[in-house]
Amino acid sequence: MDPHLDEVRDVTPSADGCEDCLKIGGRWVHLRLCMTCGHVGCCDNSPNRHATAHWNATHHPIMRSFEPGEDWMWCYADQAMIEA
Repeated sequence: MDPHLDEVRDVTPSADGCEDCLKIGGRWVHLRLCMTCGHVGCCDNSPNRHATAHWNATHHPIMRSFEPGEDWMWCYADQAMIEA
């Protein structure tokens, strides 16, 4: 059990795509949803890696895949996959 699961909230996604890419006209490969605040960022395979940038700026530890049909989460603090 990941010790950071207590930071998971019932969040509302901040955007339908990567919030930061939408602001700058960027593109993304896959989307991630911050489970602390609802920020939608792009994955590390995307050019701007906004989900990781969000972790670096906020230290919100857990992101969930925001891709249809995927229900896994990633803990940045522990560098560990969390199966739903």
